[in-house]
Amino acid sequence: MSFTYLFLAGAILLEVCGTIMLPYTENFSKPLPSVGLVVFYTLSFYLMTFTLGKLPLAVVYATWSGMGIFCISVLAYYFLNQSLSWQVMLGMALIVCGVTLVNLYAQMPEHS
Repeated sequence: MSFTYLFLAGAILLEVCGTIMLPYTENFSKPLPSVGLVVFYTLSFYLMTFTLGKLPLAVVYATWSGMGIFCISVLAYYFLNQSLSWQVMLGMALIVCGVTLVNLYAQMPEHS
């Protein structure tokens, strides 16, 4: 199961890299950031496919999107000078708690 979460962590990291590239594409008018964004997202989805045999899709997607939101918000604060109010920080803490609970109590469904 550890490789499963390693693949998921890689997918999250690549998705975060792709999303951080969004403002630099300037509506896809800049070729290099645009290509980077597409490559990062493609590789992210590719790595995510390795997790689906071990974890339910809902858990994988909740973890990928939730942790992606958290990481992007923190990076945008530090690198793009975007503000984070206490309400936003509370919401992000709740996302992390939710993702943790989902992963702690997730079970693969039995196939009939």
